[in-house]
Amino acid sequence: MTVPSSGPYAEVIGDPIAQSKSPAIHGFWLEKLGIDADYQATLVETDGIADYLASRQADPAWRGCNVTMPHKQLVQPSLDAVHEPAASIGAVNTIRREDDGTLTGHNTDAAGFLEPLRPLLPRKHYFRMARILGTGGAARAIVTALAGEGFTLVLAGRDPKKARALLDELAPDGEHHAVDLAHFAAPTDFAFDDREGCCDLIVNASPLGMRGQPPLLFDWSHAPPGSIAYDIVTDPVETDFLKNARAVGFATIDGLAMLIGQAAAAFDLFFGQPAPREHDSELRALLTR
Repeated sequence: MTVPSSGPYAEVIGDPIAQSKSPAIHGFWLEKLGIDADYQATLVETDGIADYLASRQADPAWRGCNVTMPHKQLVQPSLDAVHEPAASIGAVNTIRREDDGTLTGHNTDAAGFLEPLRPLLPRKHYFRMARILGTGGAARAIVTALAGEGFTLVLAGRDPKKARALLDELAPDGEHHAVDLAHFAAPTDFAFDDREGCCDLIVNASPLGMRGQPPLLFDWSHAPPGSIAYDIVTDPVETDFLKNARAVGFATIDGLAMLIGQAAAAFDLFFGQPAPREHDSELRALLTR
């Protein structure tokens, strides 16, 4: 475990953690704002979560941590309270140490995911549908966020029963569908109806396509005309999923959009100031070197 900083600090925890871009993001914002604080990545194994949080809770310099795979559900028993929307999502990606020393759980993934879609959401659509690939912790936030914005969901996982259970838990009121992820791997000759006035998303909410992970097999004949491809993978930023989507004429959103959006919400929780988003272009350039 990393030795704590001597001054105010926050962290990102996970296993593995070396690939995390969060220290670069938060470090960039701390420097821009002239805040004397630190943000670091700390490897925490599953069986060490409780001990890690107990030790950090006792440190008044610790502002909290972001939580990444595979700990977003495992941290919850060690927290004093879990705030919405984390409680409904069932996944915590941000922990804050309050002034009284209590630990509160938050989820900034949902807001971060929706941020680049905000220009679309106020529009009136005849129909909104999202095909979501993956059933992990990030998918929980995405399912909750999109169901709340009126999307009909098709959730694809390697275990369709898990996908169905997730939909029944998080979006019980909609007419949503669970399918096998393999369904989207082979071409289809399905004839889509007129999509004018509709909003269609294809979302990779899985680690497939990430560096060191198996590829994501998705045939773009399954995407309705005018779809937007959104990949939450950040390493690499330019995934095959996005390349292939653009090659057949679809608009794309990369994983840095969600990553920076969720990090900004967490930054405010940790350091009490809004992230300086006017520097997003410079930050993106830094993260893609």
